[in-house]
Amino acid sequence: MSSSLPGNRELPASQYDLSTYWGRVQHSANISDPRTLLVNKAGLEHAKDLITGYKQGKIGGMNAELWKAKKIVDSTLHPDTGEPVFLPFRMSCFVLSNLVVTAGMLTPGLGTTGTLLWQITNQSLNVAINNANANKSTPLSVSKIAQSYFLAVGASCSVALGLNALVPRLKRVSPATKTILTRLVPFAAVASAGALNVFLMRGEEIRLGIDIYPVLSESDKAKLAEEGKSESSVASLGKSKKAATLAVSETALSRVLNSSPIMVIPPLVLVRLQQQAWLKNNPRLTLPVNLGLILGTSLFALPLALAAFPQRQSVDVTSLEEEFWGKGGENGKVVFNRGI
Repeated sequence: MSSSLPGNRELPASQYDLSTYWGRVQHSANISDPRTLLVNKAGLEHAKDLITGYKQGKIGGMNAELWKAKKIVDSTLHPDTGEPVFLPFRMSCFVLSNLVVTAGMLTPGLGTTGTLLWQITNQSLNVAINNANANKSTPLSVSKIAQSYFLAVGASCSVALGLNALVPRLKRVSPATKTILTRLVPFAAVASAGALNVFLMRGEEIRLGIDIYPVLSESDKAKLAEEGKSESSVASLGKSKKAATLAVSETALSRVLNSSPIMVIPPLVLVRLQQQAWLKNNPRLTLPVNLGLILGTSLFALPLALAAFPQRQSVDVTSLEEEFWGKGGENGKVVFNRGI
């Protein structure tokens, strides 16, 4: 991200209003744009030079070219290392990386072996994406990653196989309803495992707390600029367990929201389409139709889900531990990074 490049001058967080849901939707669509994957090494270096020039005061103000450069840098570089994230694990590649795996999990009529293999594949991809984008200043141990992985795999496989065995035994449910419930089993498995994975991977944050910072007023920002300091140089007020609990809980809920449209809309639409004569007569079209539904839903719905909660959360300091009361910034507010 742009924060990893040299310079004391802060870039605007976004060209959109992140305090509103629609502004966050536009921002999420921007950072998850697959077109940034087409930028070559020369294009990335040019974008880095532009951002560095702005942060060092060599460029006056933000313009269309700078916003484009920020979009490229933020979607490509890791915020801690400043190195490019491996392409398949970038947020801008999320839709494409998950397309085949999601299609596999949503394939109608999967047996026990198929269900297990696709759930394992999905959790393997999740671990790879989480690890590639993790906070490198406090790296997770291999044992912690392995524990999280195997527990998440166990949870998703148990839910999937359990519900697949339970749904056919429901006596007071019509065959059509059973079909719909069966198609929604992958969603239940992915959502439960995704939420569990967040609490497992970030349990230390809840136990030890996360850093919170005072919300800066415009005069505070101006003073820092005069001193040649950036906003990131402001010292932490300390670690708050209540802020950590809120951050991790919201992130777990956001994982459920992220998977909801992608794992719910395509299978329900496919159920209706499979009742149409043209698909009944051409069953080979089921796979490409399924892929098209998943791709279309992902591109449209992912930004809507990602925008549910702000990345940097601002709360009243009195909602946290007493030791922080009276230490808030503007309007008694503090801010912390929720994480992804």
